[in-house]
Amino acid sequence: MRVAVSGAGGRLGRALVEALGDAPFTGPFGPIAWRRPDYDLDDPSAAARVVARDRPDVVVHAAAWADVDACALDPRLAMRRNAEAAGEMARACAGAGADLVLVSTNEVFPGDADPAIGYGPGDPTGPPNPYGASKLAGEEAARAAYAAAGGLGADVRHGPLAADGEPASLPAGRVTGPQLAIARTAWLFGVVGEDFPSRILVAALRARADGGELALVADETGTPSFVADVAEAIVELLGAGVFAGTHHLVNGGPVTRAAWGRETLELAGVHVPTRDVAQASFARASRPPRAAVLRPTPLPSGEPMRDHALAMADYSPRLRRWLASIEEAGR
Repeated sequence: MRVAVSGAGGRLGRALVEALGDAPFTGPFGPIAWRRPDYDLDDPSAAARVVARDRPDVVVHAAAWADVDACALDPRLAMRRNAEAAGEMARACAGAGADLVLVSTNEVFPGDADPAIGYGPGDPTGPPNPYGASKLAGEEAARAAYAAAGGLGADVRHGPLAADGEPASLPAGRVTGPQLAIARTAWLFGVVGEDFPSRILVAALRARADGGELALVADETGTPSFVADVAEAIVELLGAGVFAGTHHLVNGGPVTRAAWGRETLELAGVHVPTRDVAQASFARASRPPRAAVLRPTPLPSGEPMRDHALAMADYSPRLRRWLASIEEAGR
């Protein structure tokens, strides 16, 4: 199976390339990695060009503009990069008979979910900010492209529910015609220096040096998700052969930003006083949803993704080494 990954230089893209490199179905040459400038979200012709050139059987479209504040400052550019580019990739793939996995976000939902329940794939959307609106528009463009091509689309999980209340399972085996899967995830972490745990540790060092407290947002709840686990979940979907539908790929254990921050400090061995604050305490161009918790969907193996606390425990040695290098450089 020829698998291509767009946004292969990003946080999730790098993890996908690594996970797909170990997958038996990608063959001895592994996945095709599309990075800038070869594939550029700002180039309307890029998707058709790389799909025609490399002829993948399936594309994992992880490329996106995920800076939520920048999206709020330039909503038109957000629509270009997250919606129009997704539609172009979907049309190129569907037209070539290739499958597509479109990576999306929890921010397509309004953020009023009960954190103990979360949003399922078929729950009503309602983005609270331009980033979420652009990602939802990308989902809709991809669905339209696969519907026009007669493929199996992401709406298959929006149909009748099984007895347990979850979306009905897809049939076993393989299907004919191109498939579209939408893989929503949230609160990605796992690349030191580029994620929330890293930012919290830097802020903690600053607060400790100043003799002050570290402010942690207590009124925002989500599902922290380890990039390596999300990548492995997508590989599992592809390996199953039938993967069309909308999937929520997140680690278990919803938490507030404040609780996640304290968890990070404990794992890293950083001691600093903390205080809970509201989102509104920070001046930002965009506001994330307060409780856009994703309810995980079943993977083909039947095993759920592990709790985020277990993933954080695996990640913490890298965080501690990175933190030690920062402290050493500051001496």
